Formats: sequence, structure tokens, C-alpha cells
Amino acid sequence: MTRVALIIQYDGSLYSGWQRQPKVISVQETLENAIYELSSKKTKTYAAGRTDAGVHAAGQVVHFDIDFVIPDVKWAAALNGKLPESIRVLESVRVSSEWHACHSAIYRHYRYLINNNKMPNLFMNKWSWHRYQKSLDDSNMRRALNGIKGEHDFFAFQKSGSKRLSSITTIKDIEIIRTNDLISVDIKATGFLYGMVRSIVGQLVLVGENKITPDIFYERWTKKKKNEVLESAPAKGLCFVNAIYKENVFTKFDNNDLFPKFKIFGFS
Repeated sequence: MTRVALIIQYDGSLYSGWQRQPKVISVQETLENAIYELSSKKTKTYAAGRTDAGVHAAGQVVHFDIDFVIPDVKWAAALNGKLPESIRVLESVRVSSEWHACHSAIYRHYRYLINNNKMPNLFMNKWSWHRYQKSLDDSNMRRALNGIKGEHDFFAFQKSGSKRLSSITTIKDIEIIRTNDLISVDIKATGFLYGMVRSIVGQLVLVGENKITPDIFYERWTKKKKNEVLESAPAKGLCFVNAIYKENVFTKFDNNDLFPKFKIFGFS
């Protein structure tokens, strides 16, 4: 058996998330069907992170085991010939049987985009949340993040329905960057709870609109006031940027940020 690792991108707006589910189209099922078309072998794929319905990926990492003669570097082109244009394989490499797309990852990186311009932007609509009612105070949003880095219990930011036994995880870094009217929220963590990023962003937007204070934001997650965390950002603004490993197994991409660089200029 050969273990093959892939870097893939996908437009999440067309799928009900990464994970295979009955009666809906998922990225995992679509990818596994493409592998079957090439090899006539039923194969299970494993991803670095499970994205929810509508969430995109710029550098998702996947692996699968297969007993079929295709050179590992050829899998990318072969799969792209079978996959819809909404899913692209950027690179394929052979890895050891001990390497795992999920378990070998040190941390994952997600980015959320907010279009804070009053004017809509057709080209950004699929990839960002158009939150235009008020000009967001990004300085206040940054102040709300005091103390959030490190290992904590983020129960307040976990959506109901999660099967995870513990809501403790480690945020390695979180950054808010504003470029004109485009605000990006970048979060790097060892693991993410169900709906965690979208809940954090939803609360940060409330801070930016002065609907809650940074202290209230802090109190909600530190005191596990999940019942007060009602606002959540929509899925379309969220993207899985990449996963980071102790040793990079890919040859073309060295832990690069594969997310496109968007810019929105203010209107006079």
C-alpha cells in the first residue's frame, strides 16, 4: 500500500462540508469518487481539518492509502482530470505510513474575511461577509482578544451538536488586519471546536459595532456563557488556509499561505 498526501483547494459554497454525509454532496465523497474512477478501488480519505458546509479551503491537506500503480506525483493531474472545477489538487506526494494528515499536524490556520464597505462587491461576495451597517472599530476588536492566546476552555464558542469530549484547545495566534474596508481575522490553533471560528468572529463584530464591550467578550468565553453567544458569522467568509507540520512533506509548497490576496478600496 502507498500513502499519498495531497494539497487541495475547494469552493465550499457548493458542498455540505468536507465530511461525507448521506443525501448531500461533500468534498470528501467527491474526492473519493474521483479516486475510484481512476483506480476502481474504494478508498477512504483523511483531512487535516473538517470544514463545515459553505466553508472554503485554500490549502487543505488530505491523505489516502491505495494499492494502485500511479506515481505519487501524477495523482494531482490525474485527479484534476476527474474532479469538478470547484476542487483542485495542487500537489501530490508519497509519505510514510506513519504520517497522518490530521494527527501529524501541529496546528491549523483559518482566515475569516469581512467586507466592511457600504457598497457590495460581486467578486468578493462568495468569499466574505458583507457587514456594512456600521464601520467596524478594529482597534476595539483587537482589545477584546487580550488573554485569548494559549490553552483554554472555549466551550462558549462551541456550537451545539459537537461530539468532541473536551472543549479545551490551544490558540497559538490570532490577528486582526484591516486593509481599507477589508478586515481579516486569522486564527491558528492546535484544534478547532465545532463552529468555533465563526462564533468568535460573530462576537468580535459585535465588539466592533460597539454593541458589546471587549470586557463582555472576555467574560463570555472565560466564564463559559454559551447562552449569551448567539451571533455567529456566516460560513462563506471562512477559509481553511493551511495545516502546519513538523516537517514539510510537499515539494512545491513550503507551508505557504495559499489564500489569494484580496483588496477592497473605499468609495468616496
